[in-house]
Amino acid sequence: MPHSVRHEPTPLEIVKDNDMEGKLLGKWAVITGSSSATGIEIVRALAATGLRLILPVPNQARAIVILGDAYNPNRMEFVTIDHTSLDSVREAAKHIISKTEKISLLVCNETATPSPSLQLTKDGFEMQFATNHLSHFLLFQLLKPELLAASRPRFQSRVIMVACAEHRKRGLNGRGNYNFEKEGYNSAIAYAQSKTANVYMANEIERRYGTRGLHAFSTNSGRFIAGELQQDGGESLHQNPQSETGGKSCARGTSTTIWGAIGREWEGKGGINLSHCTDAPSGDSEENMPSTTGTENTYNPAEEARLWEDSLDMIGLLDDQ
Repeated sequence: MPHSVRHEPTPLEIVKDNDMEGKLLGKWAVITGSSSATGIEIVRALAATGLRLILPVPNQARAIVILGDAYNPNRMEFVTIDHTSLDSVREAAKHIISKTEKISLLVCNETATPSPSLQLTKDGFEMQFATNHLSHFLLFQLLKPELLAASRPRFQSRVIMVACAEHRKRGLNGRGNYNFEKEGYNSAIAYAQSKTANVYMANEIERRYGTRGLHAFSTNSGRFIAGELQQDGGESLHQNPQSETGGKSCARGTSTTIWGAIGREWEGKGGINLSHCTDAPSGDSEENMPSTTGTENTYNPAEEARLWEDSLDMIGLLDDQ
């Protein structure tokens, strides 16, 4: 049964309910978007497990201020990253690898600031697609050996792609149209495409690496969380500002992400879209956005494989599988 917003546990309750307090000592996690409102709660909860945290952020001094009492210099390290630059992602990955050869958990939580007009990165990609998907796809590829090396029978490595229910409203643009080369730009559609890419990436990671002990989930943590930036510009896909989160706090809005990251019931599993601390079932209707029901935009092996291949080409890597 899906949890109601009212009864959905907090991230720290997820940690306690799974008896994971202090149980991941000696293991490393990488968390992007840690200096966002939701990122603070993710950092706070995962720190309670004993994980050593590497936090890629655009501005380290600002991140320390934002994290406030959630920041523990003895267990957390910063790495500078600009998610709009693939070169910056490559440099960040080098610094991360220099700190540890084994990474048990990668949480991809960074999200682009929407713009009503088409914005391209210096690499030539639409800003939301580049920030939300391509930067994380490249980071995963570069950290993949460390993720595989860290996997152990009692805690197999995990990747968490923080998506949103918006992915149910729009699949991927066609090949050669990821940057809206063939149609007018719409910020809301661009955002939905980038979140679909997050879901597809998690599914494809599971398909390719699950048997090697590297698993992935996507989570619908919600777009409209108190304190978080809301989608603006273009024709918004949001019909109700509280449709996905029910107006929940940042803490409860990240519960599903923590559940996927350390929940014991997910050990050795993956390729699942999680929403409101439950497995979001597949369905064929997009009419009820507040529900946990997925659509073909949640599970589509052909499109997942297409995105993977195209993403490798866009970041200039060969598939080394």
